[in-house]
Amino acid sequence: MSAKVKSALTDYLTLKKRIFIIFLFSTSIPFICIVLISYYTIYSILTNKIQNGIQSNLKQVELSLESTISNLNHVSQQLAFAGSVGKKLDEMLQLPVSQSFERSQMISDLKDELSLVTFTNPNIGLTLYYFQNDRTYDLENSAVKEKFTPENLPLLAEYSGISYYGPHVSNNRFDNQFVLSAMRKVDLPLRDDVYVYIETGFHLTQNILNSDQFGGVNSHIFLDNKGRIAFSELPDVFAKDTIFPNFAPNQTFGTLTDYYWFRQVSNQGWSLVSMIPKADYNKEMNQWFVQIALFSLIFLGMSLLLAWLLWKMVYRPLNGFNKEIKLMAQSRAQTVAVKTNIPEFDFLLHQFRSMKEQIWTLFAEVELKEKRRVDLEVEKLLYQINPHFLMNTLDTVHWLALMNGQTEIDRLVSSLNKLLHYNLGKLGQASTIKEEIEALKQYLILQQIRYDFKFDVQMHVDQEVWDVPIPRFILQPLVENSLYHGLSDDGYIRVDVTQNSAIQIAIRDNGSGMSDETIHKLLNNPDAENTKVGMGIGLNYVKRMLESQYGDQAELRIQSIRGKGTTITVSLPITEVKARHD
Repeated sequence: MSAKVKSALTDYLTLKKRIFIIFLFSTSIPFICIVLISYYTIYSILTNKIQNGIQSNLKQVELSLESTISNLNHVSQQLAFAGSVGKKLDEMLQLPVSQSFERSQMISDLKDELSLVTFTNPNIGLTLYYFQNDRTYDLENSAVKEKFTPENLPLLAEYSGISYYGPHVSNNRFDNQFVLSAMRKVDLPLRDDVYVYIETGFHLTQNILNSDQFGGVNSHIFLDNKGRIAFSELPDVFAKDTIFPNFAPNQTFGTLTDYYWFRQVSNQGWSLVSMIPKADYNKEMNQWFVQIALFSLIFLGMSLLLAWLLWKMVYRPLNGFNKEIKLMAQSRAQTVAVKTNIPEFDFLLHQFRSMKEQIWTLFAEVELKEKRRVDLEVEKLLYQINPHFLMNTLDTVHWLALMNGQTEIDRLVSSLNKLLHYNLGKLGQASTIKEEIEALKQYLILQQIRYDFKFDVQMHVDQEVWDVPIPRFILQPLVENSLYHGLSDDGYIRVDVTQNSAIQIAIRDNGSGMSDETIHKLLNNPDAENTKVGMGIGLNYVKRMLESQYGDQAELRIQSIRGKGTTITVSLPITEVKARHD
């Protein structure tokens, strides 16, 4: 955006808009910065907290399961051939069937040995010896469910001759909880199909899985070292005996559909995966977002309140200044003093009102001085010759002419006396159109006697305008212009005064006409005009008088064609004229 466009935009911005924009930016920018910084900071803190908590808890679960598996391994070693129980089992199996008493005695001793082992290991549950070829079992420490087949159990890991299974439902007839199990080959010298089968204790595996402290809905998946799902708490989404989606041996966390997952790999190669719904994972952050939104609404409300207070304290007093300025231009009357209750603004308003009084006082003084100046100029003209002396002298000449029979001189002096009497009337007193017409007739008599030639003057005045007020000597300068600018002996002058929407005065002649330059001089250069005109009152006087009396409501127009004549038209407003008459 160019500097000119920016300047144009700022020129059209009101103070109210500028205050609003400045306040908006001054409050919103810091708040937005704080929100963004808080968002990234808290998001990082919460993310690290959640991830670290999940990973730490997952590590604890994995260690607990490893400890359980290690315990299964330890117990299975005691029950293998290298242990005392395994050797007695080998001896029992070597006894012939005919020695049933000795055989039953040894079985009783073996069960006592097994009970001692399980008693000293409280985390051990169901324990038995499994004969794979016969698919039978013996020396169990608890009742076994029907159709016991270890081969169908979910294999978790297999190494060093030991197979680990689970989690799966216990084969204990009286226990339906999930357990981990291990099956170890006994390695008897005479039989190669004997295995010891051991399960974790009652509720042990379930308690380990439920020890997750994440606080949300947390599901677990067990993977073998190839990524196959051995156990799943979400079988509808992640089915057992399938490969975990996008499995990578070194990947420890990621996202799948609506879940975040975290993986912990054990020392035996199997891994435990914690599946957390995204809604639960983001629950704490969403709560924080809600708090930020509420805080933003409160902050917005406070900002609007502060903006309203700012408008009330600043803009309203300035609006009062604007009203004072308008009233100063419209009326001189002093308005009722309004207080803003802000000392600085009240002081400025007081100063402004004082300035207003001083300005109007100066206006009155200037008007009075100007009026006095105009009056002095008129008085100067009026009193260049004492009016009474002039009138008395002319009366004396008039009677002398009558006494000596000089009728022409008597007529001349009589017309001059009437014209001067009209001209020296009361200062400021308005005349009428009738009086103007009479004075015009006396002036024409003087001009005819003075120049001794005949010219036709026709006057047509509407009856309803005879008594309309009009400034003195408006018609005489217009007719005088026609006489002094090319009117010949056979010329004529027509004066028409009519009324329609305004008072229309038209002076027409058939003289030689005038150029535009001459018209301009007549209207704007009275000195050049007065050198030729006998009465000394020209068109410039008429123009200024109309402007003074009527302002823009009156109009003076001159139309002239060289060799054909001139038409002067004056338009006066009816309302203004009648108001002066009233």
